[in-house]
Amino acid sequence: MKKITILFFHFLFAFLLNAQENVVKYTTTDLNMRDAPNTSSRIVKKLPKGTPVTIAEDCDCKWVPISYKGQTGYASTKYLTKHKVSYSVSTHNSSAVKHYTNSKGRRVQSPTHYNSAPAGATALCRDGTYSFSESRRGTCSHHGGVDRWLR
Repeated sequence: MKKITILFFHFLFAFLLNAQENVVKYTTTDLNMRDAPNTSSRIVKKLPKGTPVTIAEDCDCKWVPISYKGQTGYASTKYLTKHKVSYSVSTHNSSAVKHYTNSKGRRVQSPTHYNSAPAGATALCRDGTYSFSESRRGTCSHHGGVDRWLR
C-alpha cells in the first residue's frame, strides 16, 4: 500500500509539472535526489553540482519535488538556486583530474563529474561521474555501478 501511495504522488507530481509553469533551478552542490522529503529516504539519483532540475513552482519550503530527465524525487531547497552554476569538472582538494592504470597497463582518467558527457566517456556512473573505462568489467565499481553505457 505504501508503494502504491508513493507511485500515486509521483504520477500526480509529473502531471502537475505539465499543468503548471515549470521553474528551472540549479544544484549548488552534489545533491541527492530522494524518494521522500527527508534525509533518511532512499536516494533516487545523485546529481552533480550545477545540474538543472525542474520544479512545479517556487516556494519557501524546506523540501520541494523535483524532476530530472524524466525521474522525479525530492530535494532540499537550501541546495537549489535560480542562478546557473558554472561547473565543468569537480576538483577535490584543488587537485587536477586523476588517472589510474587499468588492467592492460594503460593510463585512464578516473571517473569525474561533468555537466554533460565529455569526449571519451564510456559510461555514466550512478553517483553522477563519467567513466572512461576501456572495459566493462569493474566500471563504476566504486561509484555505485553503471547508470548507463554511453558506447
